[in-house]
Amino acid sequence: MKVLIIGGYGTIGQKVAEEIGQRHDVIIAGRSSGDVSVDITSTKSIEDLFKKVSNLDACVCIAGEVHWADFDKMTEEEYYIGIRSKLMGQVNLVRIGQHYLKEGGSFTLTTGILAEDPVRKSAGASMVNGALHSFVLAAAQDLKRGQRINVVAAGLVEDAVEKYAPYFPGHNPVPMWKVANGYVKSVEGVINGQIIRIYE
Repeated sequence: MKVLIIGGYGTIGQKVAEEIGQRHDVIIAGRSSGDVSVDITSTKSIEDLFKKVSNLDACVCIAGEVHWADFDKMTEEEYYIGIRSKLMGQVNLVRIGQHYLKEGGSFTLTTGILAEDPVRKSAGASMVNGALHSFVLAAAQDLKRGQRINVVAAGLVEDAVEKYAPYFPGHNPVPMWKVANGYVKSVEGVINGQIIRIYE
């Protein structure tokens, strides 16, 4: 298969690209690095991406920004950081990409445990993650030509413990191989409209 991985050089993306790359042709896209460039906050950039990379069997997105802040200090514009990037960026990848992916192709999006188990300062991230879960459930019923869509929701991944552990008190780190397998399940399997939860 020909698999596009957006954010393939990130903490999770590297592991996913390594695993899937053992069996498939992987193309990595990123805002500042990769085989091709894309800014998922721009619909034109997304359209240009799919025009450059043709005959895709799968599109995996492990990218998107959100803003963390105390709830009483978070501004409307700071909420829109996550809405424009992680939420609508991934929604637009599917909205536009459905016309470019091959028949039977798949989309795999990324959220996280905060959709269901929020922590302090995560109102923006939790909101976006929850919205993406609902989007995937609905879009799975409407995609044509046998296309599939799923979302991987991981907990605190072990490779990010040093950086993010203070934000996730009491959370058990999730092994990276388990996280990578969640994406493999979506890309190589037959499931559709699933939230693939990897919380432990």
